Amino acid sequence: MTFKSPPDLLGAAAAAPGDHAAAARILPLVDLTALGEGDDIHSIDALCARGLAAGVAAVCVWPGFLPQAKARLHGHPVKLATVANFPDGSGDIARVVRETADALAAGADEVDLVIPVQAALDGDVGLISELVEACRAKAPERTLKVILETGRLVEPALIGAAARAAVMAGADFLKTSTGRGAPGATLEAAAVLLAVIEEAGGRVGLKVAGGIRTTQQAAQYLYLAEHFMSPGWVRPETLRFGASALLDDLERVLAVPPDDDDDDG
Repeated sequence: MTFKSPPDLLGAAAAAPGDHAAAARILPLVDLTALGEGDDIHSIDALCARGLAAGVAAVCVWPGFLPQAKARLHGHPVKLATVANFPDGSGDIARVVRETADALAAGADEVDLVIPVQAALDGDVGLISELVEACRAKAPERTLKVILETGRLVEPALIGAAARAAVMAGADFLKTSTGRGAPGATLEAAAVLLAVIEEAGGRVGLKVAGGIRTTQQAAQYLYLAEHFMSPGWVRPETLRFGASALLDDLERVLAVPPDDDDDDG
C-alpha cells in the first residue's frame, strides 16, 4: 500500500512543538481512560469529575462501571465510552455483539471495539467486516471506534486492508491500539489510517492510543492529521486521543501563560 507520508513529513510531525497552543487544541480531543484492574467506584467517580472539569471529549470505563459513570456525566456534554472484545480481539461475533448491546443498554454513547486480531493476521479481513457490521446493526446511532491493534498487524498493507474493511462495514473511527501488550501508536501506522480516512472523504475519524503521555507526542499526531485532512477536519467528532497520563501533561503545559511558553513541551 502506498500512502502520503514521505520521510520528511514524518520527520516534520515528530518535530511538532508541544506548546500551549497545541495543548489547548488537544485537550478537548481527549478520551480520558480508566481500564485498569484496580479501578473501583471511587476511582471512576474521580475520573468522571476530572473529565468534566477538564472538558475532555469522553470518559472511557469498563462496562461494569457504565451505570455509575452515566449518572455522574448526566446533563454534561462529555461522552461516555466503553470497550468490547477487549483487549484480546476474539473472533466470536455473537459474544462481541452481546457485549456491544449490553454496553449500549447500560448507557454507553461510544464503544471501542477490538477487531479479531488473529483472523486479520491470518489474512481473514472479511471477519473484521462481519464483526463491525453486526455491532453496527446493534448501534445504528452510537459511535463505534474500531481498534485495529496496528502494533500487531505491523505491515502497512495489512493495516490498510483491515482499516478499509472496518470503514466499509460502518466504523465511525479507526483506532490504533488497545495500549495493552503490543506496541501502541506510531506515526507510520497513523499515516496509513489517515490515508484510508482520506480515501473515504474524511467521513471516518481517527483515535490515537497507546503510549501517548506528553503534549509533544500528541502534537505529532495533530500535525499529521492536519497534513492529510482538509482545514477544519480536526474536532472531537473526527480526532481523539485515548489516554490517561496525557491529561497530566496537557494541564502542566496549559498552566504556563502563553507568553512564557517554550517549545520543550
